[in-house]
Amino acid sequence: MEKLLYKLDTFEGPLDLLLVLIAKNKLDIREIQIAELLDQYMEQIRAMKEQDMDIASEFLEMAARLVYIKTVSLLPKHEEAEELKKELTGQLLEYQECKRVAELLAKHFTYDLITREPLQIEPDQSYHRDHDPREILAAYLSAAGRGKRFLPPRAEAFSGIVTHRIVSVSSRIVYVLRRLWKTQEMSYRELFEDGEDRSELVATFLAILELVKGKRVRVEEEDEEMVIRLLPRRTA
Repeated sequence: MEKLLYKLDTFEGPLDLLLVLIAKNKLDIREIQIAELLDQYMEQIRAMKEQDMDIASEFLEMAARLVYIKTVSLLPKHEEAEELKKELTGQLLEYQECKRVAELLAKHFTYDLITREPLQIEPDQSYHRDHDPREILAAYLSAAGRGKRFLPPRAEAFSGIVTHRIVSVSSRIVYVLRRLWKTQEMSYRELFEDGEDRSELVATFLAILELVKGKRVRVEEEDEEMVIRLLPRRTA
């Protein structure tokens, strides 16, 4: 048997070491030559000692077992040796099959990852951070400012755009007739001098048109000035 110079740093156990020796020397695992295997095994043990490697007791126990099997096999009646060899062969075959299956499983599984179903954890709604009071004030002012942008604008904001004082034409008709009641006539311009806004001026103009249409007043030009005169009411 060729002397084994190939060495592995670690072995998973004595059976692993025996399988390596058998494979290295191309031996039939069912026809093990205990004497040759023992020499290789002890050579490996001595190499491990020279490298100051810790040798587990199971390796020494296997060495003693191999020595015992070799000793028994030298006796005239070595039936016990055959039984011990069969027992060792069975263990080696079983261990070899376990390694083969483990290699197949290793291709489909990883031992560096574990998965599990997600746990049902109640969410913690409490707030645990501490803040400087000035930060809280600044956050409040910022939020309040953003909130105001979503509020509808006040009516005063549209006062110069869409809102105006409603002045009815009928109220201005009464106003014109009252102004003409005592004097019977007056300057056209005087009716508009007291106007407060455009609505009132427009309503006054429309009131004059209604009065002219109803023949209650007449607008005439006198001395390059427009004059409104109150007409007498016709009686039936």
